[in-house]
Amino acid sequence: MPTLAPPEPPTAWTVLSLRPAGQHAGLRDAAARAGWRLLALSPQRIAPREEAGTRHALDAALAADVVVFTSPNAVRCAARLHRLRVRRGQAVLAVGDGTRRALARLGVDAQAPQRMDSEGLLALPALQRVRGLRVGLVTGIGGRDRLAPALQARGARVLRADVYARLDRRIPGARWDALAGSLAAGHRYWLALSSGDALQACLAQCPPDAREGFLALPVVAASARLVATAREAGFAQVHAANSARPAALVDAAREAFG
Repeated sequence: MPTLAPPEPPTAWTVLSLRPAGQHAGLRDAAARAGWRLLALSPQRIAPREEAGTRHALDAALAADVVVFTSPNAVRCAARLHRLRVRRGQAVLAVGDGTRRALARLGVDAQAPQRMDSEGLLALPALQRVRGLRVGLVTGIGGRDRLAPALQARGARVLRADVYARLDRRIPGARWDALAGSLAAGHRYWLALSSGDALQACLAQCPPDAREGFLALPVVAASARLVATAREAGFAQVHAANSARPAALVDAAREAFG
């Protein structure tokens, strides 16, 4: 009796998502439109901060001359604590289109840069002449660390409100086993990278025997800064998307991998 050849591995790609727990839907939908699947690793979760100190800091930030929101999570967590609205003469800025849309759903009209990162935000006209102005920074602990120093260097008084924290979350061992087994079978994965903190949290948990294979994965990074972060971590195949939007990441992957 002739022996049967082993089945060919699937030609479709699987996207590895490092988004916080419960926040993979947008990337999963974008991957599905390309005919791909998604495997969620989630090395972090979002924890809203609601103590009195956070509320006072948010009140001050929202009363500033210019208010900057650094992520959709910042919008959602701020809205849990305070009604969001624009005062007369106040400029509201969003770091990217996803953040701008999150504000729009709450009735807040915000400006967002075409280059959706800290550098793009700092290039907006509203942040060019801020000497003597109050700039409210609505963000998360550890997030957008480049913004505050850059704004202070321009003479702004930065009022920071950390309305959430990213807390490390254990990736189940079964997820690592599933990834290792799929890679051994020849299945194709690429890593969607939109957070340097998430990447470090993931690498800290990566089993030693899986690290070499993990670092061999191609990466699509949401910004030039994250391209550099991935390369410094040891990834060799790194491609840049034009933003952190799920569709932009998937489009960059389709262009890079076919």
